[in-house]
Amino acid sequence: MPTAATNSQVTITDAPAHGRFEARIGATLTGFADYVRDDGLVTYPRVVVSRPFLGRGIGDRLVRTALDDARRRGLRIRPACAFVEQWLAMHPEYRDLVAEEAGGGDPGTGSGGAGRVGG
Repeated sequence: MPTAATNSQVTITDAPAHGRFEARIGATLTGFADYVRDDGLVTYPRVVVSRPFLGRGIGDRLVRTALDDARRRGLRIRPACAFVEQWLAMHPEYRDLVAEEAGGGDPGTGSGGAGRVGG
């Protein structure tokens, strides 16, 4: 379980030029959450945390920051990676952000992201 000290070392910033939120400890990029914003909707295709930093809550912080940002912007979300879908299942207070899929599709059928994921 992540400690407060570990979480306080992690800085999450929006890097719109790269279309992602980035997690850093000092100058070291430890992970990122890609996004695509389009017409009131933001899609999260993948969350990646570097192997040496897995298990420190970085993935959790990335997703929470990204979804809080979507809420502030008034955007609906499309979780297109398994990590974001699993995170939403554990945090139902964010389910209201999920966009309805056309045709009644199951929001749990998005494609998985590349790279190592985790928190």
